Amino acid sequence: MSKLHIENLSNDLLQKVDLAIAPGEVVCLSGPSGSGKSRLLRAIADVDPHNGQISLGNNLQEAMPGHQWRRQVMLVPAQSAWWYETVGEHFNQPMGQTLKILGFPEEATKWQVSRLSSGEKQRLALIRALSYTPQALLLDEPTANLDADTTSKVEAWLKDEISKQQYPVIWVAHNREQIQRVASRHIEIQGSCLVERELSK
Repeated sequence: MSKLHIENLSNDLLQKVDLAIAPGEVVCLSGPSGSGKSRLLRAIADVDPHNGQISLGNNLQEAMPGHQWRRQVMLVPAQSAWWYETVGEHFNQPMGQTLKILGFPEEATKWQVSRLSSGEKQRLALIRALSYTPQALLLDEPTANLDADTTSKVEAWLKDEISKQQYPVIWVAHNREQIQRVASRHIEIQGSCLVERELSK
């Protein structure tokens, strides 16, 4: 896997963001509501307009069509979009074992999206993202709609996948305990800048 590198990125909320995420590294991003956390992820995914240079290994964002970039640098937003009637139509490959790990029966692929709870959508959006074999992950509060037990299960699964696949990861999180559990580094938005915070022992 390759390093995700953000250099001199600016948008209407943030200025001169420089950040490098190594393969297998989880950078947790926190900050006040409205500070630009989701907007930063959307810029890195080439969804929102921005200035600066973003690269994944030797591949420059600006040199690649947006849909191809987003297949490699996969954004999982806090509120996932669903465009087909059934769950399985959204997967790029069978994900039966992963469904089982996260508490779903294999027949969940036949479920109507309209019947899903917010927590089910959140877990299934993560599974969908990994079905496309990305090279980097941008996770916007991926456990926000989950109870404590399910959060623990999803965290363990994600940490295992990140370690095995060596994804560079930006993970938006508010919960300090979660940051301690999953982060390699903790970055906080202060004003228009990113500030590195020390992880407590």
